[in-house]
Amino acid sequence: MDTSSSRVDALAQVMQERGIARIRIEEGDSSIEMERPEAFPAPVAATPVAPAPAASVAPVQAPAMPAPAAAPAPEAASESAEAPADVDATDAGKPLDMTKVIAVRAPMVGVFYASPSPGAEPFVRVGSKVKKGDTLCVIEAMKAMNEVTAEADGEVVDICVSDGELVEYDCILMKIY
Repeated sequence: MDTSSSRVDALAQVMQERGIARIRIEEGDSSIEMERPEAFPAPVAATPVAPAPAASVAPVQAPAMPAPAAAPAPEAASESAEAPADVDATDAGKPLDMTKVIAVRAPMVGVFYASPSPGAEPFVRVGSKVKKGDTLCVIEAMKAMNEVTAEADGEVVDICVSDGELVEYDCILMKIY
């Protein structure tokens, strides 16, 4: 396989344009594997899309919603200015200050559970008020249940994964405002 920089650049560009997070190509005894830190679906002509930040990590699967219309502001590692398009106002009708949205990220690879046991009420729902240290969810990894707690006081504005879904390290589980 020809792994010249022009071929690698061309593959990287295709991955960026089409929102591909990971690609592996095998030809004979040679193979090349590339992975992007963040993937967004390919832009739709009618929807303006800002370029994806290069340093951020996202789940391997493509998000169900279009990419944010504005580029995220630089933040601390635990914060993110990303928010889904449908979360655009608080109960008072005022726009959210996206610089104050905190992304709760998966501390490990595992299975996300929204409740302490099957059939039980979830720890939090969209709109739930949380205090620093409150349990938000659990991640099962290697048959151990690991609690994920709130890093700050706030309100849950988005839950980004479904109950029972496999999550990657550092993927966004939910957002707190």
